Amino acid sequence: MPLIYRVSDGLCFLLYRIIGYRKKVVRGNLNRSFPEKSAKEIFEIEALVYKHVSDLVLESVKQFSIRKHEVLAHCKVVNPELLVELGKTHPRIILAAGHYGNWELTSVALGMNPAFIVQGIYTPLKNEFLDKKLKISRERYGMRMLSRHDIKDFANRKPEGLELILFATDQTPSNVRKCYWMDFLGQETPVFFGTEKFAVEQGWPVVFGRIAKPRRGYYELSFELLESDPHSAPYGRITQQHTLALEKEIKAYPPHWLWTHKRWKRTRPKDVPFHKLIEP
Repeated sequence: MPLIYRVSDGLCFLLYRIIGYRKKVVRGNLNRSFPEKSAKEIFEIEALVYKHVSDLVLESVKQFSIRKHEVLAHCKVVNPELLVELGKTHPRIILAAGHYGNWELTSVALGMNPAFIVQGIYTPLKNEFLDKKLKISRERYGMRMLSRHDIKDFANRKPEGLELILFATDQTPSNVRKCYWMDFLGQETPVFFGTEKFAVEQGWPVVFGRIAKPRRGYYELSFELLESDPHSAPYGRITQQHTLALEKEIKAYPPHWLWTHKRWKRTRPKDVPFHKLIEP
């Protein structure tokens, strides 16, 4: 692992200083999300973003050969008892999270816990070879990958135990009409509605997975209950809850979110509603 981070320093210099990989995207995202910050503050965050992205790249390569004791040493699951207690009355729980910290490695660590079965929702890649390799890497220590196309069939099957269904909530919807538009980091943002849809339809409670990076190469995953009774939740509340939970996580320490993606590349059609914040 120490070698990985020495290489990462060199990769960071190459991506940030030499190539300028997606620098315009990163800086634009940061400026729009934090208009109150000075140019100096934005540049400081930007440099830390590239340091984290470089770490992620090398950690992802390492994940193909990482051993169990290394996963457990670098990823701590802080309060799994919240999930176990909730699981006494709900055999399936939705775990909503964003692309923050190292979401891949923490998911692998979570899948190693014998108290529950982790089902990671994903979109299969068009490249079958790469898709197979990534699936093997993610599933090697217990986590199961579930194609988003198979969620309905999965929901109709009997639970095998306490099952956690992982939803990445901060991807950009391709259909601007079949999503939920709300304020996120001060901008009109389309949010996937799948988390709320399945929570309400199936009665699955929703928990937010918060990832911290206390020091380089080390991650901590903790849980916060958002909704225990989805059937009673008004329309949009669950979507707002997990989106605002992610926003809070990002604002606490911006560099560890994936700022290199074009999160705000969609524009809301005039006839599609923008949803204001629902009072608690």
